[in-house]
Amino acid sequence: MTTDAIEKPAKAEVTQREHTRNVRHYRPNVDIVERAGELTVYADMPGATADGVDVNFENGTLTIHGKVEPRQKEDTNYLHSEYGVGDFYRTFQVSETIDSENITAEYADGVLVLHLPKVEAAKPRKIAVKTG
Repeated sequence: MTTDAIEKPAKAEVTQREHTRNVRHYRPNVDIVERAGELTVYADMPGATADGVDVNFENGTLTIHGKVEPRQKEDTNYLHSEYGVGDFYRTFQVSETIDSENITAEYADGVLVLHLPKVEAAKPRKIAVKTG
């Protein structure tokens, strides 16, 4: 990525911040794509529902949380279980080049898509060259 619009904290900081939660959670895999006018974040959150996804922006921190309900009742007697169920949780530090008032989100087919528009001053612009 060629911009500092999203700053990824050091690995130890992410681990400490995310492990302070007292419920089982997973870190969703994300792709971040830069376009001329925005950054787009794609976060895989299978099992969540649109009603169970919360996106918050406060003090330069973008937080993604997706609630996932268990597949079976709590007293289910599994013969074998490999699928872990828990919430999704991830945070990013966002720079001032993002227009936080116009961040939008959509959720479909297990993928959260966030649109983080850039402020006008951060968008690339074409400068006309005049002949003299």
